[in-house]
Amino acid sequence: MEMLVLMGAPGAGKSTFLRERFFDTHVRINLDMLRTRHRERALLDACLCTRQPVAIDNTNPTRAQRAVYLVRAREHGFAVYGYRFHAPLDVLRERNGLRSGKARVPDVAILATLKAFEPPVFAEGFDRLFEVEPAPDGYRITEVADEI
Repeated sequence: MEMLVLMGAPGAGKSTFLRERFFDTHVRINLDMLRTRHRERALLDACLCTRQPVAIDNTNPTRAQRAVYLVRAREHGFAVYGYRFHAPLDVLRERNGLRSGKARVPDVAILATLKAFEPPVFAEGFDRLFEVEPAPDGYRITEVADEI
């Protein structure tokens, strides 16, 4: 079984990428949808206990935030794949501007995530790491062989 941990600023393409590539295979866990850590934990526990592939679709900027998921995945024998999303600030702002309602975040949320971001490293417990960047035909995905 596997857990995907997506990382990146709001507007970087995490949810779209997940929807396009893993919608039929992984349960999406996202605080925007679940609203509380209690609900998030309950759904994560259900996925881990039933051996359901799962994708964590939050910004996950710090190692401490990611550790919550990686530790639990390891306890249940899941492989963990990290996807770090990059996009230029103007692209993040443009994509965010196209959002409406609660999906649209203040610019300060984008900037705060970028400022707090700690690059993922294999020592956190990742089995594989990928860099994802916008490309004319969708995404450019590069597997990382060494530390990012």
